[in-house]
Amino acid sequence: MAMDQVNALCEELVKAVTVMMDPSSTQRYRLEALKFCEEFKEKCPICVPCGLRLAEKTQIAIVRHFGLQILEHVVKFRWNSMSRLEKVYLKNSVMELTANGTLDILEEENHIKDVLSRIVVEMIKREWPQHWPDMLVELDTLSKQGETQTELVMFILLRLAEDVVTFQTLPPQRRRDIQQTLTQNMEKIFSFLLNTLQENVNKYQQVAQAYCRVAIAALNTLAGYTDWVSLSHITAENCKLLEMLCLLLSEQELQLGAAECLLIAVSRKGKLEDRKPLMILFGDAVMHYMLSAAQTADGGGLVEKHYVFLKRLCQVLCALGSQLCALLGPDSDVETPANFGKYLESFLAFTTHPSQFLRSSTQMTWGALFRHEVLSRDPLLLAIIPKYLRACMTNLVKMGFPSKTDNPSCEYSRLDFDSDEDFNAFFNSSRAQQGEVMRLACRLDPKTSFQMAGEWLKYQLSAAIDTGSMKSGSGESGLCSIFSPSFVQWEAMTFFVEGVVNQMFRTVDKEEIPVNDGIELLQMVLNFETKDPLILSCVLTNVSALFSFVTFRPEFLPQVFSKVNSLSVNFILAPRTRAVRNVRRHACSSIIKMCRDYPQLVLPNFDMLYDHVKQLLSNELLLTQMEKCALMEALVLISNQFKNYERQKLFIEELMAPVASIWLSEEMHRALSDADAFLAFVGADQKSYDLVQEDPCGLNRARMSFCVYSILGVVKRTSWPPDLEEAKAGGFVVGYTPTGNPIFRNPCTEQVLKLLDNLLALIRTHNSLYAPEMLAKLGEPFSKALDMIDAEKSTILGLPQPLLDLNDSPVYKTILEKMQRFFCTLYENCFHILGKAGPSMQQDFYTVEQLSTQLLSSAFVNLDNLPDYRLRPFLVSPIVGPLFTYLHMVSSRSGKGSKEASWSGCEDETTDENPESQEMLEEQLVRMLTREVVDLITVCCVSKKGADHTATPAADGEDEEMMATEVATPATAELTDLGKCLTKHEDVCTALLILAFNSLAWKDTLSCQRTTTQLCWPLLKQVLSGTLLAEAVTWLFTSVLKGLQTHGQHDGCMASLVHLAFQTYEALRPRYVEIRAVMEQIPDIQKESLDQFDCKLLNPSLQKAADKRRKDQFKRLIAGCIGKPLGEQFRKEVHIKNLPSLFKKTKPTHDSDALDNDEGGLATIFEP
Repeated sequence: MAMDQVNALCEELVKAVTVMMDPSSTQRYRLEALKFCEEFKEKCPICVPCGLRLAEKTQIAIVRHFGLQILEHVVKFRWNSMSRLEKVYLKNSVMELTANGTLDILEEENHIKDVLSRIVVEMIKREWPQHWPDMLVELDTLSKQGETQTELVMFILLRLAEDVVTFQTLPPQRRRDIQQTLTQNMEKIFSFLLNTLQENVNKYQQVAQAYCRVAIAALNTLAGYTDWVSLSHITAENCKLLEMLCLLLSEQELQLGAAECLLIAVSRKGKLEDRKPLMILFGDAVMHYMLSAAQTADGGGLVEKHYVFLKRLCQVLCALGSQLCALLGPDSDVETPANFGKYLESFLAFTTHPSQFLRSSTQMTWGALFRHEVLSRDPLLLAIIPKYLRACMTNLVKMGFPSKTDNPSCEYSRLDFDSDEDFNAFFNSSRAQQGEVMRLACRLDPKTSFQMAGEWLKYQLSAAIDTGSMKSGSGESGLCSIFSPSFVQWEAMTFFVEGVVNQMFRTVDKEEIPVNDGIELLQMVLNFETKDPLILSCVLTNVSALFSFVTFRPEFLPQVFSKVNSLSVNFILAPRTRAVRNVRRHACSSIIKMCRDYPQLVLPNFDMLYDHVKQLLSNELLLTQMEKCALMEALVLISNQFKNYERQKLFIEELMAPVASIWLSEEMHRALSDADAFLAFVGADQKSYDLVQEDPCGLNRARMSFCVYSILGVVKRTSWPPDLEEAKAGGFVVGYTPTGNPIFRNPCTEQVLKLLDNLLALIRTHNSLYAPEMLAKLGEPFSKALDMIDAEKSTILGLPQPLLDLNDSPVYKTILEKMQRFFCTLYENCFHILGKAGPSMQQDFYTVEQLSTQLLSSAFVNLDNLPDYRLRPFLVSPIVGPLFTYLHMVSSRSGKGSKEASWSGCEDETTDENPESQEMLEEQLVRMLTREVVDLITVCCVSKKGADHTATPAADGEDEEMMATEVATPATAELTDLGKCLTKHEDVCTALLILAFNSLAWKDTLSCQRTTTQLCWPLLKQVLSGTLLAEAVTWLFTSVLKGLQTHGQHDGCMASLVHLAFQTYEALRPRYVEIRAVMEQIPDIQKESLDQFDCKLLNPSLQKAADKRRKDQFKRLIAGCIGKPLGEQFRKEVHIKNLPSLFKKTKPTHDSDALDNDEGGLATIFEP
């Protein structure tokens, strides 16, 4: 009767499996079949006989696989409830299947082998070694039956190592038991694996393909063990394993597996003494095997399989170099290998390979060699530096795009990269890394490096411009594109020269610098003439790189300035393309850089530069507003060297006179103070726009931008002398604080403050433009003028810029784009001025009459209508308290889930055009804003490690937002004086706490991590001395638990949040009993354990456990609210019971083989 039931059920299951796997089945039938199969696995008491029947060789593969899945399900979920005899029966049946239940090795499906090995491993995880002591003996016996069984044994051993060591999918005690027993038997296991590999390699070379399969399985299994076993097993018998792996590098079918296993072995860390035997790999024979294998793989053209092998071999050589650097030292007895020169030549061959991936892979190892204390002085390494630099000269040229065929690299790139954009991103990253390594090489041989750089520069200066087949597209066939042969050479050469020259000035003594050669190169660059904007941009970079030589010959300074200045106005009559704009900006930036880095050198030529700038500024149409202000900034930087307050003040007054006359005019004041007048003034209210006619309001916008740029430049660049004595002598010190710190005055204060009223009026008016009635007044061409610009959207979404952004395209494609850029830049610059004003003018700014009222009545006007992307500039403003309160109000109105901080905004943009893209944009913008808000609160409230609060304001315009990302929080974060001041105001303190604790549950791990580790506890600790409302205490603790629910799946966040929850509970529980009620609501919490924890917490005399133990107890209490990854939330849990602890025996004095013990048999297996 039982057999009839099994047969009937099996027939039903076969039908169900067939329906599920049949592509022609309807969804309804497929779901019904699936439901039937799942219910069978969960509820049927005769799963084992049915599974064994379905797994027979006579069934088709999909049915056999399902039968084995049934057996696996039984082992995983029913094992604990099975009797000993049922376990023995199932174990014997499965072992019988491995012995006789599979087809020939070349015929059997891989998924059948995989599931069969999984079943055996699941039984091992539950019963070995305590109840199945002869498991290894059985596997050994099984492997002797033939290659099919040997391969299965390899799968079992590999899966066991992965589950126990790699993925650790067992309870801790079972994992320790199994790993300990594996380690005790590792000598036999490794010997078995090596012998299996050797035997099957020999048979494969002589006879059949079947043995190749076993050899591959043995290599994969060895790789699974090589990563964690003791190094003594890897280096046993004079590195027999490594020698065998090297020999297999010449076997095409096995070379990849051998290389991967070799890579794992050579990459091992551990005690240096244990790693010394790995130096055998620098021997003649091993080097020969590797090189011949590489030459064979690379000799037959590009074959993907051979290329993958080359990658692994390259990684092996890299790992070998890392081992050498670790083992070789001034106090080490390891000597430089005799074959070190041969190794370097082999390694260089990979650096010169056409593949960009292989070239890039070698860079870190070259860097380690060039940095090494001993090897960096080795004559062999020094001798190869010129060859390495020669390779760099080739590798720095951006060639090898997958879409092209103009270089041997292209073929390899098509295998490595999906698109030209992917290649471009990889190349840029790789080139930056190569530049760093190149500078290390230059440090070891600066003169040769400079000589090579000079030769390359001279060659490019004399070579004809080759624009290539892709013309610029503007009709001017003589201009280069970014793909032109000349430009890619110029770009690479410029990168090389810049790195070499900078490194030489850092490394070589002043007396040994080749000044004459450098000046000669500089003169050649200055005399070079071309009209190509891309090439001119490279010329400017070379001028900047070689400018250091002018410090030795100041008489060349006028010539340099003449060249750079000529480039800034060189294309006045040319079409304003992106390439032309970039060159002009580059020229202005070069002048600023020279004045910033060499102010004393430039100071004697100040009058000459000032006269030149005044001449350029006299014509409004000659330069753009940004270019004008860049030149003004350069003058201000030099004026800082006057070191005389009155003289610098008079200069700034004269410099800002044109700005003041425009900014304070009646017409400008009227435009800045009234929204309607403002729209008319800038031309945004025009109902139609004629592209042919000149823009009638363009000059108005230009003047407004010029004024704002100028104010920002002066505030940003003007500073007092960093030396206190010089500042006092120059009249910059006006007094001292009660603590003795000097009080400085800034020469730009008077000029800037008189322009402040109109600046605030502009901010107020700009905010008013977002009111619905004002948006309706925008002209038809400018209806989206206040929207986010496309470039900013791409940046927020992380989209790569189009690779070929044609340099001859106009700077602005449409008048709308031009107007959007105007509004965006104007608004951001206004807030940057406010942000810089405090550090720059200090007490003179903060003591402005009614400053706070003025700021609130301008920057905080109409905020409810302001979109998200306009909130970002606020974060650099000095309006801290009201800002935090406002941000708290906004975030409190937010919805739940992914839009936790989804502040209003962006609704009007392209929603109907691309809703998915719009949703992603809003999501990313919210994420970016929350991170910046968290950073702002951290900078304001939490003390920085080694912070210097008396530093001079930055004169080089470093961005405070960038600085905020470099905060190094001390181990015990404390509130700053500003933070303590802010928390004294109840509304601001409430806003800070709500912002900090709310952000714990926002779906952004980075914000959560920063807030948890840097903000929450210092803020909470500050308010603990007072009395908190019960609702507030409950909310604070609940917020931390919500954060755990959201981010518990991320180990880093989870650890920080558990620690914060522990601190919060320990601090609040003794005073606020309400927090206990929150704990009781946690799912599956054990009340008895909670009572014990509370008892010890409320009675300090009972607290004997260390912090770590108490934290572990607390973590177990709150485990019910710690979130899990989506993939684990609905997965049925597997329970593996712990077995009795292993009896720890003392080491015997003679060899014993527990596995060869013949006592006992099936009757003793699985004994409880």
